[in-house]
Amino acid sequence: MHLDGLTAGYGGAPVLRGVDVRVPAGTILALLGANGAGKTTLLRTVSGLMPAASGRIVFDGVDLAGVSVEDRARAGLAQVPEGRSVVAELTVDENLRLGGLQRFRGRRLTVAVDGVYEMFEPLARRRRAAGHQLSGGERQMLALGRAIIAEPRVLLLDEPSLGLAPRVVAQIMAVLRTLRDERGLTVLLAEQNVTSALAVADHGVVLNLGEVVADRPAEGLRTDSALRHAYLGF
Repeated sequence: MHLDGLTAGYGGAPVLRGVDVRVPAGTILALLGANGAGKTTLLRTVSGLMPAASGRIVFDGVDLAGVSVEDRARAGLAQVPEGRSVVAELTVDENLRLGGLQRFRGRRLTVAVDGVYEMFEPLARRRRAAGHQLSGGERQMLALGRAIIAEPRVLLLDEPSLGLAPRVVAQIMAVLRTLRDERGLTVLLAEQNVTSALAVADHGVVLNLGEVVADRPAEGLRTDSALRHAYLGF
């Protein structure tokens, strides 16, 4: 996937300003920057929830201009927005089955659900609990499980560590690493937890006021103290 000169915003006010990003297949790209940098807007524009004002989003050689959210999902894009979106009245098992219905039925769906439980053991223990009964960490695991159960090719993940205990963050990042290594999943990971994001990412892009100010391998961002102090706050 690559983004060429991507511009997007709200009510005519630009948030993204000519963003160019390359995301090789089977890699994790960390999108970094302060609040208001444009990370969420970028993910929403890629998924189709927001229109691009100009520029291109190219996936598998196809320009996604005019392609609906539903068709982008069918092509293999899945988004987990900030906020741990799950169906509060449904059980963990029902939430997962709902996420897998677009791809699987019957026995294959059950196998896919069991695969999520293997990755997130706390969900297996809570499979009959309703969404509203889960902890924040369990809800985040469930939201991620709902997205990956249909085996997307690209996962758009917005602030998955927000408000979570370090051990839960570590578990989520470990699952992302496994999905990349074993399934070849491509991940766009928007995060303010820079340390956790760069520990799992192959590459990082730093946004500031809607513009790319750094684009380099994750190791280079981890060791550039001047850049971290200027744009990432540590």
